[in-house]
Amino acid sequence: MRCFQADDISDPGTLAVKAGDTIGFTVAGRIIHEGPLLWYMAKAPSFQNAASMDGSGPVWFKINETHPEIDTTPAPLSTYKWPWYNASDVHIQIPKCLRSGEYLLRVEHIALHIAFLEGQHEFFGACAQLRITNGGAGTPGPLVQFPGAYSDDEPGLFLDIHDDWVQPEEYEVPGPAVWKC
Repeated sequence: MRCFQADDISDPGTLAVKAGDTIGFTVAGRIIHEGPLLWYMAKAPSFQNAASMDGSGPVWFKINETHPEIDTTPAPLSTYKWPWYNASDVHIQIPKCLRSGEYLLRVEHIALHIAFLEGQHEFFGACAQLRITNGGAGTPGPLVQFPGAYSDDEPGLFLDIHDDWVQPEEYEVPGPAVWKC
């Protein structure tokens, strides 16, 4: 659940981007399961940089999340759609008010196709190291940690999207609220 924890992953480098820039990830294949896409960031402490931090502790704040879109087509599995479903590239804008500094960026897709069994949701994630320039004066929050940001019994993680989910507008995305500038 945390970034860069495998011993066989070399330092991927740190990408310099301006606050407010659009950045993205290319997916190996496509996003093929129903579920939200969430984006988190964690600022490197003053004595570390993005390459040396491990992302432990309550340092992560959510900068974006997707919700299902409602479709009026009355067919099975067609009453809701996920904005990133079947995508091979995903992109978001870095908050313009984010302070300059080094950060980890985490993108995570939570697959809900078998989430009707408690603990059977699946997490697909990737991380990047960023150096934010031309930043603002924002103070992100709330802060969470991985693992620990979610519990298996959260409404957005333990549900049957194929049978019981009749009101997609009420779907609760797991984790903290999105930080807004």
